[in-house]
Amino acid sequence: MSNYKIPTLPFSTELETKPILKKIAAARSALAELKGAASGIPNESILISTLSLQEAKDSSAIENIITTHDELYRADTFAKQFASTSAKEVHSYAQALRNGFEIVKEKGFISNNHILQIQSLIEENSAGFRKLPGTALKNEQTGETVYTPPQHQDEIIELMSNLEQFMNDDSLCDWDPLVKMAVIHHQFESIHPFYDGNGRTGRIINILYLVKEGLLHIPILYLSRYINQHKAEYYKLLQKVRTENAWQEWILYILASIEETSLQTIQQIHGIKKLMLQHKQKLRGELPKIYSQDLLNNIFRHPYTKIDFVMTDLGVSRPTATKYLDELITIGLLHKEKLGKDNYYINKGLFDLLANVNRV
Repeated sequence: MSNYKIPTLPFSTELETKPILKKIAAARSALAELKGAASGIPNESILISTLSLQEAKDSSAIENIITTHDELYRADTFAKQFASTSAKEVHSYAQALRNGFEIVKEKGFISNNHILQIQSLIEENSAGFRKLPGTALKNEQTGETVYTPPQHQDEIIELMSNLEQFMNDDSLCDWDPLVKMAVIHHQFESIHPFYDGNGRTGRIINILYLVKEGLLHIPILYLSRYINQHKAEYYKLLQKVRTENAWQEWILYILASIEETSLQTIQQIHGIKKLMLQHKQKLRGELPKIYSQDLLNNIFRHPYTKIDFVMTDLGVSRPTATKYLDELITIGLLHKEKLGKDNYYINKGLFDLLANVNRV
């Protein structure tokens, strides 16, 4: 069992070694390319809607909350109708990510109050920071305690206050923001300030920190996919910092996740952009009377759209919305399915692109 003493930030360990500096350059280059690719989509809400849901799906899967793309896209968040409990939890995560993004965009910083808001949206409760002792992190297979985080609320609050200052006061140290993000994530997961939702909240903080630092302009970096694919290594390296002070291995892992997922997300954005252009040309060429950018945006913001969604997004009546969707079916842009009590109009090209993300 680890008796790790959580350090106050910043600490004096030399973190920016030659291997890390080399990897920082590659990760920053990929992030800059991602930022440029995202700016090529005319309506950023399309990427925020679709890619935040992808991030939410994989981040939740790390915590063994498993859902399918079909269940996710059938959700009606306005009516609070979900195909499964897991789908509801994933949508709660995506909403927390989007809300956190709006806060950081407006305020320009990440406070503990913002973190409390994010966690409360994920868990749908307001329990706040842990007040009672007894929390321990255990090996799922053996049940052995591998790490005991701080037990007393005073210590948790003190450490979280230090973390808040470190995230927002750039004068405290001159580490590269990507190195700081790796340290922030480890520190947050080691403090483990909540009874539940620490992993998912911590992964949202990663993305919001990059937005705060200007390295992303919208929250579309899909880091949880990499972590989910290298889950055992993620937990091993988290612990190795506590037992062996192995910061270099941890930071290189996080930098690799940033670089790889940036490049994968760029491919996905190019795929969405290409598909949108194909749909636009077909819609404008074959149905010029109903063509509008708002209608195109709707079927890309909602891979499974509904009559109600079109009514809301376009401000049209139910008969008009129904007519538009039926005409999109006739030219092969949408496929209609009745699932439960509802009719869904599925953008199959987009669904396939999102569901097979690793093949883009």
